[in-house]
Amino acid sequence: MNIAAVCVLVVLIILILILCICLIRALSLKPTPAMDVKIAEEVDERALLYGKRLGDMIRCETVSNDMDKDTSKFYKFHKVLEELFPDFHTVCEKNDFNGSLLYKWKGNKGKEPVLLMSHMDVVEASGKWDHDPFGGELVDGKVWGRGTVDTKGNLFCIMQAVEELITEGYQPECDVYIASSCTEEIVGEGAAIIAQYLKEHGIWLKLLLDEGGMIMENPLGGLKGTYGMVGVLEKGYGDVKFTAGSKGGHASAPSKNTPIARLAAFICEIEKKSPFKARLNPTILEMFRCYAPNMVFPMKLVFANLWLFKPVLAGVLSLMNPLAGAMIKTTLAFTTAKGSKGYNVLPEEAYVTGNMRFIHHQGTKESIRLVKEIAEKYDITTEIISTYEPCPEVDYKGEAFKLVEKTANVIYPGVGITPYVMTGTTDCKFYSEVCDNALRFAPLYINKQQHASIHGLNENIDAASLKKGVDYFKLLIKSL
Repeated sequence: MNIAAVCVLVVLIILILILCICLIRALSLKPTPAMDVKIAEEVDERALLYGKRLGDMIRCETVSNDMDKDTSKFYKFHKVLEELFPDFHTVCEKNDFNGSLLYKWKGNKGKEPVLLMSHMDVVEASGKWDHDPFGGELVDGKVWGRGTVDTKGNLFCIMQAVEELITEGYQPECDVYIASSCTEEIVGEGAAIIAQYLKEHGIWLKLLLDEGGMIMENPLGGLKGTYGMVGVLEKGYGDVKFTAGSKGGHASAPSKNTPIARLAAFICEIEKKSPFKARLNPTILEMFRCYAPNMVFPMKLVFANLWLFKPVLAGVLSLMNPLAGAMIKTTLAFTTAKGSKGYNVLPEEAYVTGNMRFIHHQGTKESIRLVKEIAEKYDITTEIISTYEPCPEVDYKGEAFKLVEKTANVIYPGVGITPYVMTGTTDCKFYSEVCDNALRFAPLYINKQQHASIHGLNENIDAASLKKGVDYFKLLIKSL
């Protein structure tokens, strides 16, 4: 046998060994209890009561608008909260910051305080809904309306849990703060002012729990089971304006490279070849480790053997799934555009705006620099409207995460609890100077339609789901 044949044989043997190792590792992963968990709560008297009370909150319209500074609607909402949670408002100290709220429920042992929060403002409700988006109707066991999922439902569960504990005579061992901003949806000042207040008063939080991941079945294509996703890593945020100029003129005799044409070429280059690096961060690796046992076999084969497939997977994920891709790199989405005011007029100036979400390994400055360099190729200027740095990452092996996870395991037995990357933005971004453990998790079960209804049509939540949400916060507070 010649040398070439020997080399081919050796390579073949190595490939067979690698394949065998991969198969053994994949086959050794046995399904976890999350595979068979089904959450089916009875719509009983308690669920109907909770649904009705949440409906009262939904009927008070609290759409936030950065062009409208009138806060009267939020003060109407405050009155609704006072009526729904009388013991809460008797016992808890209340601070009002231009419509945003911070309550303090004093503990009896002086331990490190915690903060539970969920914003009260909602986005507009355009389009044709099956039920009045501000009717708070309870139909077929579901509460319908804007804010049921994002995030008055979660706010209800927090306040109802505290109301019931106070009524039962319970007092926490540590101070429990409850916050609700009225500017979250417009990235406004509410949470920033509250965080500054805590900082000025020397209050360091042991744990902060805000909106974020929820509990869903089959959250990823090719994955079976029910999972609760706890956000430990939140990307940064930026709004950027890209402007192209010219001498203008009549549209009947256009020159080459007009402003809109240059903007279009710029957008196409960004869309076709992203300048941002994809990297599998520790959070997403841990998430996939938790998911792997319940994946369909081809995916299980890959995710059980990241030692082999990791270098390729980072590039492939973005093509496979936009959400997974957004978890591992900076993104840029073009959102608004403006040219000339006349159909037959070449614009002297045209612009597009882009919304950016910055990943930790390629933060705000580097990501904007990369985009700016491409824009300059097309004689386009880049203007930063606003930016927020990526939030500090929370250790999913730490005490705070374990507490949130342990509580979820009691309320939702068998459900897989995993860390994950928040691609959206929350009020947590303002609290990094008063807390190292800002986690994003709303302990409510929702289905895929309800998840899709966030900022969309027909937002709703199961009234029965509210029971477990209330029970979760009661147990969490007692566990502190």
